[in-house]
Amino acid sequence: MKIINVRAEHNYQVEIGVEFSSAIKQICNNHRKVLLLAPTSLIKLFKIKESKNLFLLPTPNGESQKSAQYLDRIWRKAASIGLERSDAIIGFGGGATTDVAGFAAATWLRGISWYAIPTSLAGMVDAGIGGKTGINSGAGKNLIGSFYSPKKVFIDPHFLESLPKRDISAGMAEVIKCGFIADYKILNLVQEDILDYPQLISRAVKVKADVVSKDFKESKLREILNYGHTLGHAIEKDSKYKLRHGEAVSIGMVFVAELSKELVNLSEDAVLLHRELLRNFNLPLSYSKSRWNSLSVLLMQDKKVKQSRLRFIGISKIGKPVWLEDVSLSTLAKVYERISK
Repeated sequence: MKIINVRAEHNYQVEIGVEFSSAIKQICNNHRKVLLLAPTSLIKLFKIKESKNLFLLPTPNGESQKSAQYLDRIWRKAASIGLERSDAIIGFGGGATTDVAGFAAATWLRGISWYAIPTSLAGMVDAGIGGKTGINSGAGKNLIGSFYSPKKVFIDPHFLESLPKRDISAGMAEVIKCGFIADYKILNLVQEDILDYPQLISRAVKVKADVVSKDFKESKLREILNYGHTLGHAIEKDSKYKLRHGEAVSIGMVFVAELSKELVNLSEDAVLLHRELLRNFNLPLSYSKSRWNSLSVLLMQDKKVKQSRLRFIGISKIGKPVWLEDVSLSTLAKVYERISK
């Protein structure tokens, strides 16, 4: 078992290599009542049962659970079982589940404990860690939420054995992102014939934990974790969430690598390495040329926009993030041509 510490509004640990059923048992032993949120498919697959102090609430699949309507269902369930301030919520599932579980915990009784047990690779290395919680709305993705850290994160790599290949690949986009912004060793490890998932997860979690510990509320440094996400979030929404988060981020990384080449002279070799590594996991590298007008509108809704100025995280070389400030729409359109089809 590997333990990684995160410093935030409170310090907490990410335990990698723990068996999920023992994690649930540990949480239930520490609280009088526990409400576990999980997609119906996972409740059935892993045979999760209610007990004297464990209550279940099934979630819809994917991003549809990150809605005000479902959040209200969680609050009603919490009220019906008498969830108190000393009790807890567990988010058991992918990134969407841990996002909404954390936000429910942040808002119920003005804040109760919550735990993340991410079951997807993307959840393990990204969404389940860092304390960003929230829901989607008509205004955009993740614009409603809070910084509210879990009490603990439990990562069981055995979940990967039951994940579809597409979901593994989507998670690998986030792992590769960590390699480009901070840990070159990751870029070597993802090229090996047999992937060492526990080591990849540990290294990616360490990258995120180090950044979050220095800048919990994203005053600036934490923005580097959004590498590939600015266009990625716009594509994700434009696709009506038919693309996985990691698939959209993959396209976003290729785009911002090309933008970095244009603005800060990122080497052609580094740009090509983006394409090569992402292609190795069958991740998309391009998006429809005809969607640019829609994407340009969605980009203006990004959280990093300041005074109506578009900002991107780029890299000047591997492991060296840079802030690309006040990028013009004409430059973005020109670069988008390189990745559109």
